Amino acid sequence: MSLTLSLARGAVTSPFKRAGRPGATLPAGRLRLPAAPPAPGRLAAYRTICGFPATGPLPVTYPHVMAFPLAMRLMTRRDFPLPVTGLVHTWIEITAHRTLRPEDSLELTVYAEGLSPHRRGTEVTVVTEARLAGELVWESRSGYLSRHATRTEAPAPVTPPAPLPAVTEWRLPGDLGRRYAAASGDRNPIHLHPLTARLFGFPRAIAHGMWTVARCLAETPDPATLRTVRADFRAPVLLPGTVTYASDGHAFQLRGGKDGERLHLTGTTG
Repeated sequence: MSLTLSLARGAVTSPFKRAGRPGATLPAGRLRLPAAPPAPGRLAAYRTICGFPATGPLPVTYPHVMAFPLAMRLMTRRDFPLPVTGLVHTWIEITAHRTLRPEDSLELTVYAEGLSPHRRGTEVTVVTEARLAGELVWESRSGYLSRHATRTEAPAPVTPPAPLPAVTEWRLPGDLGRRYAAASGDRNPIHLHPLTARLFGFPRAIAHGMWTVARCLAETPDPATLRTVRADFRAPVLLPGTVTYASDGHAFQLRGGKDGERLHLTGTTG
C-alpha cells in the first residue's frame, strides 16, 4: 500500500477510534519491506533539501524515511488503537551500528513496541529496524502522541535547557514542507499548505519534525560518524519562518521567536 493510500485510510478510520480506551492493545507481528537499496533520485533530493553532502555515506536519518510508509501502514491498521489523524511525533532515538552506503540493500522492519500514559494523552513507541544480509545495522524508536483527556498527573515543571551557542540562522520558505514531502514521501497535510494546516489547528503549514532533525545533523562536522541521536520535538516550526541552529558540539537546539525564546527542538549526538 502506498503512503498516500495509508494516509487516506487513516483519515477514514480515525473517527472510529477512541484514544485512551481501557485495555487497548497494539497489533501483533511486524511489517517488512524486502531488501533493496535507496532510490537514487529520491535520496539525492533528500540530501539536497536537508543539507547533507551530495555523495558519501547514507544520512543517519534516511532509513527512517525509507521505512516511513511501513510505519504509516502500521498506524492506519484497523487494529491499531490510536487515530492516526492528529498523531504527533514527539521524540526519536536512532542507533547506527555501522556506516551505511547508498548501495546497501536494506531490509526494513517496523513494529509497535508499547503504549504508555502521557500527561496529554497516550503515547505509542514505534520501532524501525534495518538489516543488511541479516545483520541489524540500524534501528530507531519513535514516540507518537495521541492527545485526549487524561487523569495522568502532570509531572513537575521541567526547567528549560539553557540556550546553546548560536551557530547559524536559517530562513525557511513557505514551500519547505512541500519540497521535503516530495523528497521523503511524507505528505501529511499539516506540512503542505496553510489551508490544510488550519484544518488541524495550525495557523500556517509547519515544517516536518524529521526535516528539522536532519537539517541539524547535517551541520555536524562529520555526519557520517554519528552513531547515536536523540531528538525531542518541543514546538512546531511555522512556515515561512526564521530559526536559529545552536550547538556545543554534542547537544543541539533549534530556536525561534524574536529573541530565540521559543524552543522547537533539542537533541544530542554520540
